This record gives sequence, C-alpha cells and structure tokens, in this order.
Amino acid sequence: MSTITTKDGTEIFYKDWGPKDAQPIVFHHGWPLSADDWDTQMLFFLGQGYRVVAHDRRGHGRSAQVSDGHDMDHYADDVATVIEHLDLRNTVHVGHSTGGGEAAHYVARHGRERAAKLVLIGAVPPIMVKTPANPGGLPIEVFDGLRKSLADNRAQFYVDFPSGPFYGYNRPGAKPVPGVIQNWWRQGMMGSAKAHYDGIKAFSETDFTEDLKVIDAPTLVMHGTDDQIVPIADSAPLSAKLLKNGTLKVYEGFPHGMCTTHADVVNSDLLAFIRS
Repeated sequence: MSTITTKDGTEIFYKDWGPKDAQPIVFHHGWPLSADDWDTQMLFFLGQGYRVVAHDRRGHGRSAQVSDGHDMDHYADDVATVIEHLDLRNTVHVGHSTGGGEAAHYVARHGRERAAKLVLIGAVPPIMVKTPANPGGLPIEVFDGLRKSLADNRAQFYVDFPSGPFYGYNRPGAKPVPGVIQNWWRQGMMGSAKAHYDGIKAFSETDFTEDLKVIDAPTLVMHGTDDQIVPIADSAPLSAKLLKNGTLKVYEGFPHGMCTTHADVVNSDLLAFIRS
C-alpha cells in the first residue's frame, strides 16, 4: 500500500493513479468514508488523461486509527504532507461534504501556491451548527444525535444512514441500490469509531468563513436542493458569496450523495470546470 507518515507519526494511505506529468486532481472524501468513495470519479478522470489522487483521512479507511488529531487543522496538515510528498502543483482539489471543509481549509492554510482550482460538493462550509452568528444552522442536538447513534450501535447506524437520507433513498419513488448501501457501510466500518465520533465535531462546529475569504482560486460550489445531510440554504450560497472567485451551481432534487447517484452529471460538470 502507498502510505506516508505525518510529522506526528500518523500513517496516511493514499492512491495515486495516472501519468505523473499530468495535471493532478486531489479528491477529499466525506465522513465517515474513504478514498474509495471517489472510485467512479477517479476512473473517469483517469480516462480523461488526468493524474488522480485520493487519501484516507486519519482514522478512516486504511489510514492509522490514531487516538488524536481528528480536527480540521490536522486534516489539512495531513493533506499537505501527501501533496508535498508527491510534489503536486497546479492541482485541482475536489471535496465532498466533510472533505469540502478539509479541502477549503487545506487551500487556505497551505495550498494557495499549489492549488489551481477548488470544487466544493455538498460541502459543510461555512459552518453547519447553529450559533448566534449562524442562526440558520442545525441545532447542536442534531449532531449529538449522530454521536449517540454511533456510540450505541455504529454498525446499524452505518446501514440506516445510507439506506435513508444520505442518498435520498427515503424519498417517495426512490429505488435504493443495495451495493451502494453496502459499500458505504464497508467504508465506514473500516475506520475508527473514535475518529468518526470526534469527526462529527470537526465537520459541524468548524467555522470556515475566514478560509473561504482568503481563497482566490476559481471555486465551483455544487449542491443539491434535496441534500438532507448538509441543507443547501445554510451552506452553498453562503460559501459562494464569501469566496473571491466562487461560482454556485445548484442541482434540483439531487441528494447529498450526488457524486454516486448522479455521477454522470457531476463528472461532466467537473470536467467542464477543470477545462475552463
């Protein structure tokens, strides 16, 4: 396996496919998944001649199940370690959900010279939790509920979540795909319960406002109107306004897991943006 060890001794797994001299696209996965969640996109862009890279966040997938560092600063620093190890430049960063927060924080904290473009898909910025400054956010009780479900019975929670709101399979007329649900469960159960538990705070309570304000790379913000995990009203439009060079693209009726359920549309729009 391809791994790199960070400054604090954490082993991070990554995939690196395609020509080493091609423009790199780095994919940042959502909670509580792994680089495997990007397989459809990675194969598509590999076929288009790009170099594609994705890592498993610390405590997720095949990366080390360390006790500490499950916060956005460490997530971004781990990305920087992978990017610098591979010496990636003129890079396009694509982040979904929690990975969108990670990608934005990385670009703002480390990557403004190396990053050419950024894409946020169903992403958590600017901030998910309800606060006095963010009255449209979700109440902390929502995230406390996620923590309780995880702690009580993680295996069942990781069946229920993709079977319902993540992919919109709980909507009338929706046709759940068993393999998609099983693959979500497989990825989730590979990771550390503690990393996933701590990660809920990281994705829900981190305020990315200042990150978004300093990013000047062209950024595409993609979001579905039927996202039941990261509601669009308090995320994508606000992020697009904070970015210096942001473009908002809204998808009517698309769920949170749109990269899987509508991969053909997502891939086509990503390709057009990257080529533009």
